Amino acid sequence: MKTLVHETESLNRALDGRQISRQEACEIYDAGSGDLYHTAESLRRRYKGRLVTFSKKAFFNVVNLCSDSCSYCTYKAGPGDSKLSLMDMRQVKELIRLAKGSRCVEALFVTGERPEERYGEARRWLRGMGFVSTAEYLAHASEAALEAGLFPHTNAGNLHAEEMRELQKTNVSIGMMLENISPRLAEEGMPHHLAASKRPEARTEALRTAGRLKIPVTTGVLIGIGETVAEIVDSLFAIKGLHDTYGNIQEIILQNFQPNPDTAMRNAPAADGDHFRRMVALARIIMPKANLQIPPNLSPDSYREFLSAGINDWGGISPLTPDHVNPGFAWPEISRVDGHCADAGYDLRCRFPVYPEFFCMTNNRLREKISEMEDGGLVREGYWR
Repeated sequence: MKTLVHETESLNRALDGRQISRQEACEIYDAGSGDLYHTAESLRRRYKGRLVTFSKKAFFNVVNLCSDSCSYCTYKAGPGDSKLSLMDMRQVKELIRLAKGSRCVEALFVTGERPEERYGEARRWLRGMGFVSTAEYLAHASEAALEAGLFPHTNAGNLHAEEMRELQKTNVSIGMMLENISPRLAEEGMPHHLAASKRPEARTEALRTAGRLKIPVTTGVLIGIGETVAEIVDSLFAIKGLHDTYGNIQEIILQNFQPNPDTAMRNAPAADGDHFRRMVALARIIMPKANLQIPPNLSPDSYREFLSAGINDWGGISPLTPDHVNPGFAWPEISRVDGHCADAGYDLRCRFPVYPEFFCMTNNRLREKISEMEDGGLVREGYWR
């Protein structure tokens, strides 16, 4: 009874616009009542209305060699693997052409973590094109995408300040998943043990660098890889703290772990559905004004549930390329997502890979290109339908 009383008091404070504490967040989770969802949905409607967004993207799997080894990752390839991707500029330009033909808006550039530092194959591939680093090549590829009318968003791990500055010229935003703030997950036998870039101090420093540079960042939490409830709550508060300090966290992804057959965690259970949904709602209560996203291909039968739990975005959806991070989970058709949103009373619209409230952080060139395609901060229908 005491927990329920505390939960009600905490939820009422959240509805009154006051911040809840870490302890209160854990108590709200433990109580597990329906009031959690009612509060999350109320806050979502207050700050986001009935609008749900997504980004229509093409996934550029630039290089999937990686210096890290996460035990759940199916993206990483090794030298000689059949799934190894080393995209040269001819391939990049061909995918740009196809993306424009499919009315994509976002060019999502994804790489492993600094592959040239571990693999001779990556160094030779880069040298063969006249580049010394993956980041340098990404800046070149981003320029080609931007010139063709796509908006680059790069996911390349823990970039240095000078690399971010260079990408900032062409990328409207970057992605850098926190995943979890707990150092325990980097201990021996845990999923981040062989992933130096995922250690909390390394990842948060890279996020702080992006904050100091005023780059819009998409980050988030991976749920179901062996963490505790308290560790997820701590991770959400860490993201909130970064945004409170720098004001550049444009979106928070809540991603539910799904086992993949070619990984060390292939026999681990998927994230529990009820637990995941409660965490989504709790994230809305901790950060009521944030843009919250879940990947729709990882929860294909739960659109209404997650809309009522507080999300306002479905992230990038591609009509053209697979999800190379979760290849066993196909993207839903955009028309199907649209129908589910409409059935739940929401209006689906296409956004840029930078949210309207963060346009001010982009440079003049990027803002001018956005202005040519935008309508009320979102992508004009004729450019994506």
